[in-house]
Amino acid sequence: MPTFALLTKLSPETTTHLDSKEEMGRSWYTKVKQSCPGVRWLHHFAILGPYDFLDIYEAENEEEAAKVSMITLSSGAAQALTWTLVPYQRYLSIIKDLEATGAL
Repeated sequence: MPTFALLTKLSPETTTHLDSKEEMGRSWYTKVKQSCPGVRWLHHFAILGPYDFLDIYEAENEEEAAKVSMITLSSGAAQALTWTLVPYQRYLSIIKDLEATGAL
């Protein structure tokens, strides 16, 4: 399954209610699991910098990843940025394939 990274920035309104963060997180996770049961969570981090959270997960396809992003935005995030991740060994394999065909 493809692997995705989701960077989330909470809205200013959300950050004023720090006492409800855990409940908000559980509610978000429940919505994602109900709407995207095939998503497999690998990591969840609170991060420093321009975003508040980093989630790494596997999904069936880009449509499932888009659903995760939309649910995130509807659950109090001001921004949600999703990236497709390519494992490093697969990346090297792609380069070798391109070199073999003369494309590189």
